[in-house]
Amino acid sequence: MTKGYLMLQTGEIFSGDWIGAKQDTTGELVFNTSMTGYQEMMTDPSYTGQILTFCYPMIGNYGINLHDLESSDIAVSAVIMSDVCEEPSHYQSVATMSEKLAQAGVSGLTNIDTRALVAIIRKHQTVRARIVSQQSSTTSMSSWKQESTIELVRTVTVPEYEVVGMGDIHIVLLDFGYKKSIVDELLAAQCKVTIVPFTTSVEEIALLTPDGILISNGPGDPIELAAYFSPVKQLSERYPTLGICLGHQLLALAYGGNTKKMPYGHRGGNHPVKELTTGKVTITSQNHGYEVVEESIDREAFELTFRNVNDNSVEGIKHRSLPIQSVQFHPEAHPGPSDAAYIFRDFLQQVKTRREQACQSVHS
Repeated sequence: MTKGYLMLQTGEIFSGDWIGAKQDTTGELVFNTSMTGYQEMMTDPSYTGQILTFCYPMIGNYGINLHDLESSDIAVSAVIMSDVCEEPSHYQSVATMSEKLAQAGVSGLTNIDTRALVAIIRKHQTVRARIVSQQSSTTSMSSWKQESTIELVRTVTVPEYEVVGMGDIHIVLLDFGYKKSIVDELLAAQCKVTIVPFTTSVEEIALLTPDGILISNGPGDPIELAAYFSPVKQLSERYPTLGICLGHQLLALAYGGNTKKMPYGHRGGNHPVKELTTGKVTITSQNHGYEVVEESIDREAFELTFRNVNDNSVEGIKHRSLPIQSVQFHPEAHPGPSDAAYIFRDFLQQVKTRREQACQSVHS
């Protein structure tokens, strides 16, 4: 294998073996603790612009299949792992990890001490890094480019409307970088889903006559999407609304809240979240680097619904009078446990209730 180097802006250098595309790559260095689901992680648009470190020691042992893609192709900028399996064993496998990375034009390094790397990320919190073929090519670390959130979201949003499903309930998904499994959950619940670019106006969405709105996950810093706070608020005031991950943060910001960068984020499939109304703890799948600031939430308008057991961060909010709710975790559970799948059922029940009330109002 060709040697490659992981250069950190904090000064550390890791040497490993190159897999995938042989091209220098820059991005924010993050880690995920999940034991499985590497294909879903790599294709999750929320990772756009990031170099993903897998904590689990072996990656690729069940190969790459055609069913577990969260978007049309790999979304991460690059991947880092300890050991890669080049002889996967699974009946659905159609390619190895190395083959898929090369096909997608994405770089990767293997035989890296990922335990030491994660310790550095936890110590320095936000770390930018670059994968290079020669150490001398990284002399100007201060010039490493960091794309704006708008640029990142524009690369992952749909270019035009996409309509899937033939169900009776019509959900418009405002796409900031949605995961396919979210749409799959809505389709399984017999919904018709119209996926629209995040730039779509409130008036354009109104012409689609939706029964409900889903604000998707996506990459980047939510504060940089300030131009879309007002449309998000207007939509949520008109229609039952569910926000997931970035969508959760955007809803909080739209109603006067604030967000902040987390030390090293929540990325994994075993994050315990407590439902405050029942005291029940749910194990959730998460992938985010920002959180809603609890003190900034208007408690007269919103109540907290979920809280992270490990660090007490806000994991969910619900409007006290309008059918608006949002969660920081991923209730569609790809990859991860399906404990929180009922979030979709609650949302769709709100949609049905609002539609029934509208029909009764018309007939009366």
